[in-house]
Amino acid sequence: MNKIKYITLCFAALLSCSEDNDDVLQTLATYTQGRVFEMGAVIACAASDKDTGEVLAFYYLESQASDIRFYETNNAQVDENDFTNYTRNSIREEPFFNGYLGKFTQSADHEKWIIITFELDGEIKMSNPIRLKQISKPTVWNDDVTINQSQSGMPHFMWEDNPFGDNAIYFQVVSDESDNLLSGTYTYENQFQYYNTNNVVLNVTTKTPPNLVLSENYNFTVMDVSLDNWVNWVIEKPFIAE
Repeated sequence: MNKIKYITLCFAALLSCSEDNDDVLQTLATYTQGRVFEMGAVIACAASDKDTGEVLAFYYLESQASDIRFYETNNAQVDENDFTNYTRNSIREEPFFNGYLGKFTQSADHEKWIIITFELDGEIKMSNPIRLKQISKPTVWNDDVTINQSQSGMPHFMWEDNPFGDNAIYFQVVSDESDNLLSGTYTYENQFQYYNTNNVVLNVTTKTPPNLVLSENYNFTVMDVSLDNWVNWVIEKPFIAE
């Protein structure tokens, strides 16, 4: 009797393991087969870490989204629009800017394409393909930004335009000292003013940004994103509100 129980338990464990492996090895084509999906519905990009060289994939997680997934190709020499080339990687997502955004961190010894997905309202939402360039074009990190605070509480940020020659858009974040995101915006121009959306082409800030408190510490971050969603350049600069 005990032997029968043991065999049954082993079989169940093997079945569970097999199901887990099938899920991990599932292609994007299999996942989307017979499902409603939307390309470009997940705002995402990727960069190489300034210290470790690891790949950091960032994405905006919409409220009520679930089943976040990371798909990757074997290399970069494939058709990035063919879903059969993408296999699921079970790496865990992490909070970024205290959960306002999400992040995947991965050590990768070769370049490839990735797609990030989640489910929302019964549909599969997908990012556009992201081309990893951590070897051929590692992300440059610096603090080269000019901050003009002549208008109190509305700092104006300006940086060099398109220094690497293939910029598509800029993503800016103003955060507080605790790394809480206060403002998240996209512009085509190499300048942004807090609380001013005149040149903003996409706004991921869900609430009206709070007024900056004079003499308090804040941080500014901008990402120079290419057409294939690789981050060429990251600027990080702390500042004190004036």
